Amino acid sequence: MDIQSIKTTPYTDQTCGTSGLRKKISVVKQENYLENFVQAIFNSLEGFEGKTLVIGGDGRYFNNTAIQKIIKIAIANQFGRLIIGQNGILSTPAASHLIVKRGAFGGIILSASHNPGGPNGDFGIKFDTADGAPAPQSISDKITEQTKIIDHYWTVNINDIKLSEIGEQVIGSTVIEVVDSVRDYASYMQEIFDFEAISNLFKNGFKMSYDALNAVTGPYASYIFETLLGAEEGTVLNKTPLPDFGGLHPEPNLTYAKHFVDKMYQDDAPDFGAASDGDGDRYMILGKKFFVAPSDSLAIIAEYMEQIPFYKGKFYGVARSMPTAPAVDKVMCKRNLPIYATPTGWKFFSSLLNANKISLCGEESFGTGSFHLCEKDGIWAILFWLNIIAITGKSVEELNFDLWHQYGRVFTSTQSYEGLEVEPTNQMMNALKEKLNSLVGQTFFGHKIIETGIFNYIDPITGDTANNQGYIIQFEDGRIFSRLSGTGSSGATLRMYYYAETNEQDKFSMDAVEALSDFIMAANEIMGIKDYTGKDAPNVVT
Repeated sequence: MDIQSIKTTPYTDQTCGTSGLRKKISVVKQENYLENFVQAIFNSLEGFEGKTLVIGGDGRYFNNTAIQKIIKIAIANQFGRLIIGQNGILSTPAASHLIVKRGAFGGIILSASHNPGGPNGDFGIKFDTADGAPAPQSISDKITEQTKIIDHYWTVNINDIKLSEIGEQVIGSTVIEVVDSVRDYASYMQEIFDFEAISNLFKNGFKMSYDALNAVTGPYASYIFETLLGAEEGTVLNKTPLPDFGGLHPEPNLTYAKHFVDKMYQDDAPDFGAASDGDGDRYMILGKKFFVAPSDSLAIIAEYMEQIPFYKGKFYGVARSMPTAPAVDKVMCKRNLPIYATPTGWKFFSSLLNANKISLCGEESFGTGSFHLCEKDGIWAILFWLNIIAITGKSVEELNFDLWHQYGRVFTSTQSYEGLEVEPTNQMMNALKEKLNSLVGQTFFGHKIIETGIFNYIDPITGDTANNQGYIIQFEDGRIFSRLSGTGSSGATLRMYYYAETNEQDKFSMDAVEALSDFIMAANEIMGIKDYTGKDAPNVVT
């Protein structure tokens, strides 16, 4: 076997973000760009020689080429076994499960999650550790440092590995194992949920529609919902993973999945609707003419968590990202269980999960998970909802109104301004930072500001710090939270999060954006969003 050392020079833009490295395809295709980053991952790690590495991705454009490069670099770096999803496909939660089940050293997951695909789209790569969790900040920082000093990478001169057939082959001292991408994950879901009860829903005429958005979850959803649970054929839409997602934007929200939302708002809509994102770790829940807010979904799962036998007696607490509206906080207060607020990014949940401080966690972007994995998990969350419906016999809308009648309604909206120019966006955020203290006591559109601050975080388990995670403007009856996202591939993305609470039942049916209109206008007046960004409205509203 011809092991080669290839000379290279560093790129200056390979800083790990919230979820590893996210770049445009045109950037990743540069000479040695991907190779540099993969070798930097290995250079930042110790003790992996002879160990197992899991490799897979969401099937987007360039993934197959990238996987072949990674295989060769991993062989040259002396990994003992490479476990790869058939045809290079592994959803992010399925990869996490496989890492733990097979006792792997870690895994490389190729995904840009909800970002667009195709030749002009985005590419992503991240490293998961042996617990199936995204690399913690300490490892991400090491990877970033290695990208700045790398001068060579190792590879082998071999033909591409055939990934279409399940089985093993040996290259030098490395075993290449191609595995079924779906079955292990599906079997695990059967351990967690009552598939018989859910199946009986469908036998009794319950109708569901699931949109895979031509992304990675199509094969998982088809096997789990149609084959195992008996949902009628055609339940799963856009089920074939395509390199360009068939022109769809694989982010399940009211903007990018509007075609599916419109379907669920028709008079003949099915009882239950769901969709997932590009790599399968996010989701969206809909009832008949009814949208479930991410924070409400997290709260409803928490409300019923111990009614799922897998979790009975194992409900330790909940964590939510700071931008996520605090609907779940009220549920946890009733149970006298802890609630943690973390920065955005799943890695901040991992230490809490591993220390049994929490059993459930969720983000404002419809990422939700539990101690079953150290990754967010879209299909798991959808199965949880189906199991709740099977237990209660209630509709999606009824479950939401039950929550609101018991705890009050928390109106919430996430508004994203994408593709912004970096310099003026940074100027806007710096200006906001400077004026935060002076805002206290001021009133905007009838709402008084009582507190402002910068969100800084200290991990209660590891002691790791994450500073400047966003800006808080707290009103007497609501909140504005703003931050710059780390999941984009180019330019700047501004995320604005709004919430307000009410116990007035006659307001429970209000549109969330309408209910939050005063706070949205206040944010524009305080921050000058239009003046700095040039945008009259956000790109995405959820």
